[in-house]
Amino acid sequence: MAALPASAVGANQAVVAPVVAATIDIAISNLRSEKGDVLVCLSSNPKYFPDCRKDKEARKIKVAASDAGSVQITDVKPGTYAVALVHDENSNGKMDLRLFLPREGFGFSRNPKIGMGPPKFKSAQFTVGADNVNHAVKMKYIL
Repeated sequence: MAALPASAVGANQAVVAPVVAATIDIAISNLRSEKGDVLVCLSSNPKYFPDCRKDKEARKIKVAASDAGSVQITDVKPGTYAVALVHDENSNGKMDLRLFLPREGFGFSRNPKIGMGPPKFKSAQFTVGADNVNHAVKMKYIL
């Protein structure tokens, strides 16, 4: 029996590229209490940042505040992202406001300075490649 040429071996097999995905580890500090939940949103769309409730592509995670010292977001494809966090102390699933000011805690990737209104996507954005990413987010409270 004659050997097949090397070029013929595996000719019908598709070459599958390895799936590249990373994990984002977020260390959360300065939580005011262990009440309620921490809502975490990972978005790649500046249009929906920081309120990503209408972003169908965003990754949304709810973690009990008592367990929110560290949060992992797994299987993140390469790209540019930003993270927004809300300390939803009354567990109603949203940021509560009083006179247009947040009544609950909030935080963002890269801990941008907070002026009038929330930060822009660009000030919180970071890049994910094949390697895991670590962020330390310090929660802030106004009221």
